[in-house]
Amino acid sequence: MHWTEKGGLLLLAGALVALSGPFAATTASGAPRTTAAQAAYAQPAYALPQAPADPADGPDPIDFAVVVDQSASLADKDLARETEAAALLSQGEISERSRAAVIGFGSSEKPGQSPVREVCPLTVADAAGRERLSDCVQQLNHRDRDRTGPGTDFPAAVRQAVTRLTEGGPAAGRRAGAPAVPKVVFLLTDGKLDVADSPEYGTDRDSRQSNGARRLTEELARARAAGVQIWPLGFGGEIDRAALTAMAEGGYRGACSEIPGSVPRMRVVGTSAEIDKALQETFAAARCARIAHGTVGKPPADLTVSIPPIATDGSLTVAKHDPKVQVTYYDPAGRKVPVRGEFDGSSFEVSGQNGPVEALRVKNPLPGRWRVHIEAPEGHRDREVAVRAIWQGRLRSTVVLDPASPRAGEQVKVEVRMQTRRGVVITDPRQLAGIAVAADLKGEGFRPVAFRLADDGKAPDATAGDARFTGTLTVPDGATGDLELVTRMDAPGITSDHRPLHARVGEGVPLVAAGLAVEGVTVHPGGTVRGTLDVTNNDTAPHTLRLALADQTPGAELTVTPATVTAQPNRATRVPFTISVGKGTPPGELGGQVSVVDTGDGDRVLRGAFLAVRVVAPPTWWERWWKAVLAGAAVLVLAAAVLGIRLAARRRRRDMTGVTLELCQEGRPLDSLTVRRGQSRGGAFVFAVDEPYGAPPTLRRLPGGGSSTAHVLRRTGAGELLLRPRGGGQVPVRPGEPTGLGDHELVVRGGRPAPPGGRGSRGSGGGLWSGKTGGSRRTGSTAAPGGRTDSGGRTGDAAPDVFPDAAPDAGGDYDGNF
Repeated sequence: MHWTEKGGLLLLAGALVALSGPFAATTASGAPRTTAAQAAYAQPAYALPQAPADPADGPDPIDFAVVVDQSASLADKDLARETEAAALLSQGEISERSRAAVIGFGSSEKPGQSPVREVCPLTVADAAGRERLSDCVQQLNHRDRDRTGPGTDFPAAVRQAVTRLTEGGPAAGRRAGAPAVPKVVFLLTDGKLDVADSPEYGTDRDSRQSNGARRLTEELARARAAGVQIWPLGFGGEIDRAALTAMAEGGYRGACSEIPGSVPRMRVVGTSAEIDKALQETFAAARCARIAHGTVGKPPADLTVSIPPIATDGSLTVAKHDPKVQVTYYDPAGRKVPVRGEFDGSSFEVSGQNGPVEALRVKNPLPGRWRVHIEAPEGHRDREVAVRAIWQGRLRSTVVLDPASPRAGEQVKVEVRMQTRRGVVITDPRQLAGIAVAADLKGEGFRPVAFRLADDGKAPDATAGDARFTGTLTVPDGATGDLELVTRMDAPGITSDHRPLHARVGEGVPLVAAGLAVEGVTVHPGGTVRGTLDVTNNDTAPHTLRLALADQTPGAELTVTPATVTAQPNRATRVPFTISVGKGTPPGELGGQVSVVDTGDGDRVLRGAFLAVRVVAPPTWWERWWKAVLAGAAVLVLAAAVLGIRLAARRRRRDMTGVTLELCQEGRPLDSLTVRRGQSRGGAFVFAVDEPYGAPPTLRRLPGGGSSTAHVLRRTGAGELLLRPRGGGQVPVRPGEPTGLGDHELVVRGGRPAPPGGRGSRGSGGGLWSGKTGGSRRTGSTAAPGGRTDSGGRTGDAAPDVFPDAAPDAGGDYDGNF
């Protein structure tokens, strides 16, 4: 295939790829795949402002103390990193009801010294409290050797922390041995127990270490009895791992969940540079939260960190190191968020702006990639800044019972679906990885019943991995009256709200039974969802049934038609109904359920069903017609490519590059001239025969076009050669055969196109020349005006020809009569 055809096909392929580019991110069904920016706006309730959540609806609080080693073995840089790590915990706490204390410790070796230094008393971590903690924690950077000795008094540090966390007597509301509010000690150290010079542990220096070890065991037992967890974090090469393990295992062994990672354990890192990351990970494990590590950079820079859809409460912590670093926060929709107050369904609260650690606490965060922009003046840009997010998902459960009003001794199917506080329905099973779901049934006449629910596709669960958890239980025989069902969820970073579902024990065979089915579809705002109600009324009187919607996604505008149905006596009836989705309904997965209740039986719930409806934005004009536009554009591109290929082929066939004109007389060659690239414009080569006095005639190209002395050799689109002698009509020319040209004859030879970029040669005889003459040449010829003479006296390339007696055709060639 010639390069022209190849180029045309490549042009066609490239154009099609370019046109289809905007549609590369489509699903197999042809629907556009949501981009990251679109996904940010597609969350169901984000665009709908909501009232701030009640504090009790937020994450569970904890009381914690950060205990920091200030012994003489620490270099100043290590102490600074410990200080920043302590600030990260106090600033990054996600509950405004939590309390935090910060304590430094060393030893007491002479009068006036104390082994502990409480720089921050137990402080509520609300907006004002976090600012106080940001200021007081900086006191850890300054060691007072007159007040604190250089040793490492672990027993005194644990005693001080436990005392502060348990002030006010035993924790109220303790159930089954667990404290009502978790109490946690995070202990940072670079070494081991060192009380050899502390008189408190005896007069004999050799026995002080063993006395200190016994005292530590006693203090850990006290912590265990008070329900205080110990999470030690060591760094450096002098760590006593056995002692740290004993501290973790000696304190309270309860945890925030049944997840193994939430049980206290020790951790060791190589250097103080790793403290902040390790301590935040430890903190997340202790309070059943998750941590997302973001990017790192020096100002000015844009850092990013991602918050998943399952998160309901979180803090973005920025380890600035330098208070001069200024931070600006942008949500995944690219909008700058306030440092305090409500904005588009979320609430914000920043703290630590004047310290080395800054944090933005967010309720109901928009899921996606958050951007943190950092700036700093000259001289304050040499240290790397890191951003992380600590978050927790407090989920609400939507429960469907089948039957809705079970009888005593009857088996009940329980199906649970989860959604966040802002109404985001959890449909991705990956977000629920590792979750354990259970439920407790309480009521009159029986002991509480606990059972598990699963999403494994095994009966009674219908489909594995659909984020719907199913289980069964049998209502105890002694059950009477009301039933209360509470679901429990355990997973790293996930807690449940423990809202109860109330049902009523049915008596005898129900007179009215109902079946409910709702189609699972994707609709646009303003669309409808179809459903079917099957009802059987075994009573002798009609019953009025009402279709009701519950646990709707905030902002959803849903109505059911018809709202009521009359079940005729002694008859089974099928009633179709529709759920209308209002035009103001935001995009996203609709939560909640539809249920049918018997208004004549105290609004007894007969049946319920989850809504499996996804709302998507209506398609734009482009989304509706892009296939037609693409098809039309492809046809145009194909037509243009075919036309281009045909015209290029036609030009190639008419190209006379390489044709040699030989002037003869009575069969004897007189002169020759080879057509070089670009000299046969429009398939025509114009030349003249010069007959100087006393010299043989010569051939000369006429670069300026036709004239009264011009002869024209032309090649047609079919490849035929035609000669129009000066002043005469066209005559056909056969290659290699002489054709009359005045007093002479013209023989045309060759015609193979010259190689790209090559130049033809002249000489006697047929064929192409390769830069050397093939016979005798005469010299001294005079070049035509505007031309140039080569070594053989011949005229070289000149400006493009102009043919006043010919007009260009559609392809730019000249098809006029010569």
